[in-house]
Amino acid sequence: MKTTVRAAFDLAGITLPLSAIHPIRQVKPTDHAFGKYKAVVASIREVGVIEPLIVHPQRGSRGVYLLLDGHMRLKALHELGRIEAFCLVAKDDDAFTYNDKVNRLSLIQEHAMIVRAIDQGVTADQIAKALSVDIAKVRASLNLLDGIDAEAVELLKDKPVTATALKLFRKAKPIRQVDMAHLMVSGNNYTWAYAEALLVGTPADQLVGGSKRKNTHGISEEEISRMEKEMEALERDYRLYQDQFGENSLHLNAVQRYVKRLLENAKIKRFLGNRYPELLEELQELVALEAL
Repeated sequence: MKTTVRAAFDLAGITLPLSAIHPIRQVKPTDHAFGKYKAVVASIREVGVIEPLIVHPQRGSRGVYLLLDGHMRLKALHELGRIEAFCLVAKDDDAFTYNDKVNRLSLIQEHAMIVRAIDQGVTADQIAKALSVDIAKVRASLNLLDGIDAEAVELLKDKPVTATALKLFRKAKPIRQVDMAHLMVSGNNYTWAYAEALLVGTPADQLVGGSKRKNTHGISEEEISRMEKEMEALERDYRLYQDQFGENSLHLNAVQRYVKRLLENAKIKRFLGNRYPELLEELQELVALEAL
């Protein structure tokens, strides 16, 4: 059966004066993503607006458009003294669709873009100006993945892993790097502290050079050895529970559906309410769960 997918916006786009674009919220320094604002201003100054604004015609006001996505870009355009912007016109007045589905660029994805730009002839200085960052940061990004196994990179490429955490990966051998990446993804923890814990718990023969790092924070060799054993046991248990989680979730979902059908029977529900009210309450809570 052939399925037709309707475009969410007018593919042609339109150039509008900024005065005709009305934001649906104000961008403030207290906003979570405001730290990127300077980079947005610098990028527009250097290369223009790459991602068009998303607008929708305001009902009852001809020539006026509501801004659904791109509030920082619009503020930056005003600051730079621009008078118009190219926009895509959405067919639905739904700001949630655009703002909720944004995937923020991860550190590894940013690295890939910088490397690609350098390969195409863009200088590190131009990239630094466009991103409003120190040129040293751009140069450091070029070496971000040196010494890190390709499989580990693939696992972490769209994750919010930090540069300091990736540095620790270089101290482990490739097979251990992949294990560390799997554990980070499974635990949804990409911090330096977690990477450090995984590294401390890594056996010496899985470290680059085959020897432990110098003791830090007053941790003795005996304590490190104990941490290694505990980490190995924890990883085994974690993988075991992870394997069982899918099967258990499937069984619990089946039980939830069955209990729901039982409680839809008025006689059964009345019987439980009269004889076992506490049990009925527990079963109703189970049925009411949206996610198991």
